[in-house]
Amino acid sequence: MKIPVGTDDFEKIRRNHNDYVDKTELIYELVNGTENEVTLFTRPRRFGKTLMMSMMENFFSIQKGDSQDLFIGLNIMNHEAFCAEWMNQYPVLFLTLKGVEALSFERAYRMLMVKLSGLCKKHESLLESDKIDSDDRQIFLDLKARQASMEDVKDSLVTIMRMMFAVYEKPVILLIDEYDVPLAKASELNTEENRYYIQMLDVIRGMFDAALKGNEYLKFAVVTGCLRIAKESIFTGTNNFTSYSVLDEDFSEYFGFTQNEVDRLLMEAGCTDKADIIREWYDGYVFGNTSVYCPWDVVSYVSALLRREDAEPKNYWINTSSNGVIKEFVGRFKVSGKFEDLMNGSTITETVSDELTCDILHESEQNLWSLLLMTGYLTKADSDARGRTVELRIPNAEIAGIFKDTVAVHFRETLDGTKQEAMMQALWAGDAETASTLMSDLLLKTISYMDYHEDYYHAFMAGLFVDRGYEAQFGHGQGPGRPYLKFLDVDNRRAMIIEVKKADSRTKMEKACDEALKQIADNEYAKNLDAGFETVLCYGIAFFQKTAMIRKL
Repeated sequence: MKIPVGTDDFEKIRRNHNDYVDKTELIYELVNGTENEVTLFTRPRRFGKTLMMSMMENFFSIQKGDSQDLFIGLNIMNHEAFCAEWMNQYPVLFLTLKGVEALSFERAYRMLMVKLSGLCKKHESLLESDKIDSDDRQIFLDLKARQASMEDVKDSLVTIMRMMFAVYEKPVILLIDEYDVPLAKASELNTEENRYYIQMLDVIRGMFDAALKGNEYLKFAVVTGCLRIAKESIFTGTNNFTSYSVLDEDFSEYFGFTQNEVDRLLMEAGCTDKADIIREWYDGYVFGNTSVYCPWDVVSYVSALLRREDAEPKNYWINTSSNGVIKEFVGRFKVSGKFEDLMNGSTITETVSDELTCDILHESEQNLWSLLLMTGYLTKADSDARGRTVELRIPNAEIAGIFKDTVAVHFRETLDGTKQEAMMQALWAGDAETASTLMSDLLLKTISYMDYHEDYYHAFMAGLFVDRGYEAQFGHGQGPGRPYLKFLDVDNRRAMIIEVKKADSRTKMEKACDEALKQIADNEYAKNLDAGFETVLCYGIAFFQKTAMIRKL
């Protein structure tokens, strides 16, 4: 097998004979089954939007010459009359706004100019025609040289489309990928002092108004992004505009891998024994009435398995998207109870919207639940659900890990430093009873889990000490279970050894403490320390949910 991880160029995948999960039927359904002049598909990142747009470009583009060899064996070729009518029959203009994001409007605008310059270079052959209007020719050259005025930037797409129409004498199919990236980044940084969002909205809306509204050179347009930005703010006046989000049934099977597609992929890869692991980690998304896997994760993990049979699943998605929305969510709204329900595998019921305005995304709890749904951090719990009041859940183990890590970071950043320091001082003073009370108080500020493990408490303890400047180490004794913890205060030549136990109930905490202390004593953990430490304190700590019991040896 040849799995193209990270490749979203359809032609490259097909010419390299890479494995391709066939989504070409979307073309037929879109053109033959709708009358949309402008179609917007919104899906989370890494769900195949760019590859789909590349596939459409290669199918429709008259500039490509003959693309039939790229589509041989794919579903679209079953529609012979349709292919004869549409394949390589129209000029196509394909712009991606991926990467047009920066910390200031000026830098983001320069990135946009670079994108438009590259678009002009791609279609430089238009200049060879004597059918091109002289003014359009000059604007094209200015865009290519990154010297165009803002007015010409706003008219850039319609200018190039007018040139294409003059050369090919056919209307243009316009493809715009990741249309919301510039606005999403701008909205994060927008303040009264920084008018980034307003400035960027003015430019993007100007480009879209010219290209999508009343444009005689437009055959139809397809636009993709993560969010449907409210029509009033960017698609104002656009006629025959239709949007398909994660809530809609139409086209729901074309983004992400269905169960049958994953089964076939695993069979070809000889990895069917990993089906349950892949389902636990990367399945669980519901788009419309279709359950799907994240394709980026599946191909990444299967690729790893082809190299190493014992490859472990990991979080591939976290490196593709900022998790700041979860962090802001935790910090801004009092939703700890709902987060606890979600991370314990339960569902919550919320009213959501798939039409948002970037500048108010973060102003209400309802908007943020909608944002988490549209960006893939949450999903519908029921594929048969209708309407906008839906049950939400975390889709899989990968996203659950992102939630837990983000919440843990927020906990450390918002920890009561005074109480934390008092607990440390109580431990160093040998006051186990006071330390128990203070540690339980700190635990109350964390998110509850039904599946607490000892490693959760190890991470909790390590975070408390490291935040106060102590060196944390895992000791390796002869006893059973997890390694014990060592905390070193080198400046004061003192050390602390802690054995952590998870109790099955509150009544068993004392017994768990005794077992921890016995383990420290029987295995002589203190002997593993350097002789230079004058004070060595040993503690057994038992945890049950959000309660701690500490005993001193």
